[in-house]
Amino acid sequence: MFMAETPSRFPGPAASASLRGYAGDVDPTRAWRMLQEEPSAVLVDVRTVAEWSYVGLPDLSELGKQPILVEWQTFPDLAVNPAFVESVARAAPDAAASLIFLCRSGARSGSAAMAMAARGYGRCFNLSGGFEGNPDGDRHRGQLNGWKASGLPWVQS
Repeated sequence: MFMAETPSRFPGPAASASLRGYAGDVDPTRAWRMLQEEPSAVLVDVRTVAEWSYVGLPDLSELGKQPILVEWQTFPDLAVNPAFVESVARAAPDAAASLIFLCRSGARSGSAAMAMAARGYGRCFNLSGGFEGNPDGDRHRGQLNGWKASGLPWVQS
């Protein structure tokens, strides 16, 4: 069992009890190990339908798992998805399971993890660097950090 890492985005000591399940950032390699070693651990990809279709998806097939795909912000208007929390709760009903949230670079997924922690989920992690990571000197993603740069499996449709 993994212990929660020191959260890099935790709202501070005055945070409400509803965010106690927000466990902060976890790097892609550690996230992979969690998914591998914890049978109930789940990867929740919160990017948009367009990102899943055109950029690619984490491939968890060798672990016998699939990512849960629920947009945090809906495409194309990027409004926060009002059904997000309920959709994730239906797809991952075990509130004690580790939920690892992933977006493009790690920003939206942090908000999504906090939303599920507020719902009562006890182990909500944000995947640092997201799927594509930060842009490099040429403003290209996928080389510096994140899922793809870590060499973890992914597929493109």
